[in-house]
Amino acid sequence: MTRPFTPKIVTANDLRNGRVVYLTSDDRWADEFTEAEILTDEADAEMRLVFALGQSRAVVGPYLADVVRTPEGAAPKHFRETFRATGPSFEGVA
Repeated sequence: MTRPFTPKIVTANDLRNGRVVYLTSDDRWADEFTEAEILTDEADAEMRLVFALGQSRAVVGPYLADVVRTPEGAAPKHFRETFRATGPSFEGVA
């Protein structure tokens, strides 16, 4: 039995600075989770991931991440994505 498809976004890390980025509907990589394109169709999600994988000069490690819909828009479904969306717990090393 196949699980139903749940909404997703494409996320990766910026190749220049390592920061978490999100693919937007106009093919940009945005720093803000709220700018991510929400994908509700499995075939569209796979096509967007293939597009992201072709962006190897801009990002590294793109993948599909689950999101949930809230009254405010999309929100990360799993702790890992919540943690990634809020940024590192420290900046740099002394």
